[in-house]
Amino acid sequence: MFRKLIPLALCMAAAACTNPNDMDGTTPDLGDFLLGHNIVVASKAQEGPMSRTASEAEWKTAMTDAMQERFGRYDGDHYYHIGTSIEGYVLAQPGIPLVLSPKSILLVNVTVWDDELGKKLNEKPHTISVIETFGGHSIMGSGYTMEPEEQMRGLARNAAKEIERWMLENREWFGKSVAPTSLKAPAPAASMTAGTTAATAASPAATAATPTPAASTATTAVPAATTPTPGAQAVFAPAIEPEVLGPNLP
Repeated sequence: MFRKLIPLALCMAAAACTNPNDMDGTTPDLGDFLLGHNIVVASKAQEGPMSRTASEAEWKTAMTDAMQERFGRYDGDHYYHIGTSIEGYVLAQPGIPLVLSPKSILLVNVTVWDDELGKKLNEKPHTISVIETFGGHSIMGSGYTMEPEEQMRGLARNAAKEIERWMLENREWFGKSVAPTSLKAPAPAASMTAGTTAATAASPAATAATPTPAASTATTAVPAATTPTPGAQAVFAPAIEPEVLGPNLP
């Protein structure tokens, strides 16, 4: 079982550059982006080897909060919806010190919708894998010093950061540029599970200032084949997860 984790060490250097603590200044230029529906599903999440167990509800809460924290600070004038599917995870337990001390891992698929156009901006879900942030307590594995809830929050925040990085690489999706904004408290989450309709309504003042997401045209969800990164592939068996449904779809 330890042998399965060895290939994972090869991708740790890439994961180490993820820094989710970068939200104390202006937001990056993501055009006219305004977070609409923040959809998270975790019904098919695979628990990797030597992992602590976490429930579907716990993962949905951790990922929804992390996405809201990062994307709720944008104040463009065009709604976009983000669907995130938890595909697999490892929440490290105390391991053999130093070389084989296990690290926490999270694998997610993500899809972005343009509300006005009523369509996906990436036809196939984009796969992202992250490892716990290096430094301090995690140098010997977070299983020694962190509770599962803390590990999940850290992984979810890293994943949200990498999703933002991927969206910035596809800047052309998000229309005209807007002036950068200072950090502000995110708006209340408009989180949804797949196949449900948003139940939260904006306050009267906010309604006057911002558009309302349009209902998307109903389509039939099709299975989406995941393409894990080499490190994640060494830990998780190939997973076939029904594609996250768009807002307001049955």
